[in-house]
Amino acid sequence: MSDDAVRARHGVFFALAAYTFWGIAPVYFKLVKQVPAFEILSHRIIWAFLMVFVLIVAMKRLDRIRPILKSRKLVLRLTLATCLLGGNWFLFIWAVNTDHMLDASLGYYINPLLNVAIGMAFFAERMRRLQLIAIGMAVIGVSIQVITFGSVPWVALALASSFAIYGAIRKRLPVDSISGLWLETAILLPVMLIYLFGFAQSASSDLTANPWTLNLLLVAAGLVTTIPLLCFTAAAQRLRYATLGFFQYIAPTLMFILAVVVYGEPLEESKLVTFIIIWSALALYSFDSIIQRQRDRKAKKRLASAEAGIH
Repeated sequence: MSDDAVRARHGVFFALAAYTFWGIAPVYFKLVKQVPAFEILSHRIIWAFLMVFVLIVAMKRLDRIRPILKSRKLVLRLTLATCLLGGNWFLFIWAVNTDHMLDASLGYYINPLLNVAIGMAFFAERMRRLQLIAIGMAVIGVSIQVITFGSVPWVALALASSFAIYGAIRKRLPVDSISGLWLETAILLPVMLIYLFGFAQSASSDLTANPWTLNLLLVAAGLVTTIPLLCFTAAAQRLRYATLGFFQYIAPTLMFILAVVVYGEPLEESKLVTFIIIWSALALYSFDSIIQRQRDRKAKKRLASAEAGIH
């Protein structure tokens, strides 16, 4: 097996690990369900900040942080992205622990289609016909739920839009994922510390009064944040981004299965209709991506043959 083949094989392993971890993350949040969502978010930020800092020091990457902090414009844009990410994390935790996991799953199914729409609207990316149809189907699916069944999937829409806009902002920032995560947690850290030690009034807010098992679970919030990101980063370094995109459906699929099979969330008719239409849209979107990849490969082969003929 060639070095490229081994590298790609490792990339697939890391991609599967990252998206599987994200897909089963609700199990962790259910284990700490007795803790308020904002308090869980606080622990997630605090412990992720410490763990990623240790990682950055171990990897000798502190020199990458200083140039970012020197740019006021860069810090402001990163702060905006961080606020969106923090809101997304809080809403996801709240959704899981208030039995809205199906809505969270729907949101992350919608997210890839929303990314395409944002690419067209803000980055002048050309949208192919099948992509347009897929996005139109997603809009129809949500509209049917709103008009026919009178329910707005606001959790799904808020999760999808906040993460898509966050991704669009981060796409234009010259900050690697590990350094970015540490800076994002650093920006949110003061707010989380002030809340946890100054305003939190729940029974679990006093760590000295908690059983060690609960404190251990709260510390693990940092691992829940950092482990899948490290796997994703390793996968992104080894696989083409287009290839990596096909793994993104693992997480919402696992959330869907957990919600229905394990936690018994009711799959109402309105949600089922929307899910079926979104699944169909994603199938069309994936088909279009496969066709485009095949065309790109053929074009590269023709170009390589033409250049070989010239020489």
